[in-house]
Amino acid sequence: MTNLLLKLFVKDKDNVNDVKVRSKYGTLSGVVGIICNFLLSLSKIAVGVIIGSISVMADGLNNLSDMGSGVITMVGFKMAAKPADKDHPFGHGRMEYLSAFIVAMLILLVGFELIKSSVEALIAREAAPKYPLLVYIVLLISVTVKFWLFLFNRKLGKKLSSDALLATAQDSRNDAIATVVIILSAICSRFMPSFINLDAIMGLLVGLFIIYSGIGAAKETVDKLLGQPPEQELIEELEKIILSFSDFSAIHDLIVHNYGPGRCLASVHVEVSQNIDVVHCHEQVDLCEKLVGEKLGILLTIHSDPIDVDNEEVGKIRTALSEKVKSIHEAVTIHDFRMTPIANERTNLIFDAVLPDGAQIDEKEFKDKINSLAREINPTFVCVITVDRDYIGKKNK
Repeated sequence: MTNLLLKLFVKDKDNVNDVKVRSKYGTLSGVVGIICNFLLSLSKIAVGVIIGSISVMADGLNNLSDMGSGVITMVGFKMAAKPADKDHPFGHGRMEYLSAFIVAMLILLVGFELIKSSVEALIAREAAPKYPLLVYIVLLISVTVKFWLFLFNRKLGKKLSSDALLATAQDSRNDAIATVVIILSAICSRFMPSFINLDAIMGLLVGLFIIYSGIGAAKETVDKLLGQPPEQELIEELEKIILSFSDFSAIHDLIVHNYGPGRCLASVHVEVSQNIDVVHCHEQVDLCEKLVGEKLGILLTIHSDPIDVDNEEVGKIRTALSEKVKSIHEAVTIHDFRMTPIANERTNLIFDAVLPDGAQIDEKEFKDKINSLAREINPTFVCVITVDRDYIGKKNK
């Protein structure tokens, strides 16, 4: 069914990095969700009012809020597809994240409302309602439809790597679970004393579960809005492409900025021989930036750092110091390493050192420790250190 809908309504469905294609995915998800949730909400609220069931009416209201989620998802994808303008030079891609956050807030709202209704029923000692056969039929249809919506949105969400669609899928899964719990509580209520309102108890438990899921969905979205490190697979792929150029011996200071799906900017420093021809180096940098853009869809800017890669003594000292700084923290690294002898008095070691977030040490103490470790190699060594931070989250905790 999902493949048929994609074939009918989304042309060029495999080009998931195209903003127009993503917008069509979002519109399809929104329209399908609105139609399904409207029909489910109408039937559940009607049945819930007739038999006086808190959990069934709450389930219907939950479907009503899901209609709103469908509208928000659809609008979010439409806005994300807007081209860049003078006020938003990097485009509007983060609207997908904002729509996912709003969906998470709606999930939390429904959870709190369900808990409130259940607690009020328990305090008032209302008797659990008796469900006729029609209610079971409506609820079973709801479970089937919601489980299909879960699979539908999850498939679309994974295909697009979209938090908004994955949050919608999670909401549909929660709804299916909630409805199953309502069915089980209705069956069990037939065999329990009338003063035990299992309907309200199950409503309370389902509300807590919904809140737990909503908090998880909100956290994931907020993390992306605040700025997460890139995925490890992306880092590895970037390194692989850049270091495939023989003139680039190492990379550091990699920073990736995410402005929404398909809108990534990155910058990196590459180490090259100090003897390299400037024009040739510039050509290699241009080729590398273009290759990364074609393969990964990332706008990359490369800065070249010339170093003495042919000097064996410099290489040995750098390797020795690189090993020693691991005693401070396993994720500490050094780069842009140069040696500058000053008469016979001392030798300056000039380099950058990465201070990981997980290292419980301030910058001054960090520099002092590295200087001490360098003097263990040679008492005449004096380190001139620029402290860097890790922006890609490489095992720094």
